Amino acid sequence: MELKIIKIEKPEELNMILGHSHFIKTVEDIYEAMVNTVPGAKFGLAFCEASGPCLVRCTGTDEDLVELAKKNAFDLAAGHSFILFMKDMFPVNVLNAVKNVPEVCRIFCATSNPVEVLIVETDLGRGIVGVVDGFISKGIETETDIQHRKEFLRTIGYKQ
Repeated sequence: MELKIIKIEKPEELNMILGHSHFIKTVEDIYEAMVNTVPGAKFGLAFCEASGPCLVRCTGTDEDLVELAKKNAFDLAAGHSFILFMKDMFPVNVLNAVKNVPEVCRIFCATSNPVEVLIVETDLGRGIVGVVDGFISKGIETETDIQHRKEFLRTIGYKQ
């Protein structure tokens, strides 16, 4: 058994969802969940098939994001994992729809932070052990920080 750290390569402004699924139909069903939840959504999706030809399956509405998803999924090469990159939208907009796709087993992270994926590799293959999503906490929020958080949520339209 060998542990590896795979850094997800993405532009800082992109959001992503990393998850685990169980069937080749994942690419079609997540695609449908995305376009039905956010009309005009810009995204790229790649899924690591873990049986048969063991290909990285992909789809999306933005070719650059599809290419980014394919590259990162192939770097991970972890059985039945999927990675979804989104432009001009937040994971909160689609997270429940993605989680409700029947093939989706779990979500490892939904973030725009830098991400490192902890992979275990055995003689059989690879699996995701967990993720490092962002940075170490630096303190406890103050009243000023609370006010800033509330203002930020209103600025981006999530609170009134």
